[in-house]
Amino acid sequence: MELSSEFWWFILIGLGAQLVDGALGMAFGLVSSSVLLSMGLPPAQVSASVHTAEVFTTGASGVSHLMAGNVDRGLFVRLAIPGAIGGAVGAYGLTQLPGDLIRPLIYLYLLVLAIVILLRAAGRMMPKGDIKRVPLLGAVAGFLDASGGGGWGPVATSTLLARGGQARTTIGTVNAAEFVVTLTVSATFLLSMGLQHLQIVAGLLIGGMMAAPLAAVLVKRVKERWVLVAVGVLVLAISLYQIGHTLFGLLER
Repeated sequence: MELSSEFWWFILIGLGAQLVDGALGMAFGLVSSSVLLSMGLPPAQVSASVHTAEVFTTGASGVSHLMAGNVDRGLFVRLAIPGAIGGAVGAYGLTQLPGDLIRPLIYLYLLVLAIVILLRAAGRMMPKGDIKRVPLLGAVAGFLDASGGGGWGPVATSTLLARGGQARTTIGTVNAAEFVVTLTVSATFLLSMGLQHLQIVAGLLIGGMMAAPLAAVLVKRVKERWVLVAVGVLVLAISLYQIGHTLFGLLER
């Protein structure tokens, strides 16, 4: 297979997207999809490539966080198993739900979470006690990730941080659990995909696997307050952009 000149761009995109995702617990799909679409690639091709690459990048990220001591194993089990079940339901049974109706509600929810996280970073609203209903959160986040209504990282990471989870172990555990969820919802798709998007997938996963160990070290060493600020700003930007995009689309109709 002859490599195109764009292959090296795919590696850089995967590296940058995984650096953000591994350090903040979200946004591999958001970053890589946005850049690939801006390059003029068809949306279906972008979606197929990103989801396939995520199976490998989430695996590398999860192992890196585990080796760096960022994974809470009890939280991992409570997130990963319900997340995989929710993802399977979303992938096989409920993908016909009206996404245009669901997405605005998800981004309003993320907007509230972003404000709570930023208040936490500023020393306000410091929650105490154990985080409850983690299995339900995992199932909902997995379902939303599979059905296209929202991402695993933004929903799971933001909710856990807003409820008082420690930044390092929350991000590490969500990244590790994402591998199980992504593998579950992508299994059938991987078998039927073939090799038509091989260069994009290969570039994304090479770059992503290169960045995974570095991101795991970064999240372990950077002060929790700055991680919270970065996550809060990222989620705030995502939610505001998507809400604005949805409102603009409604006004154009």
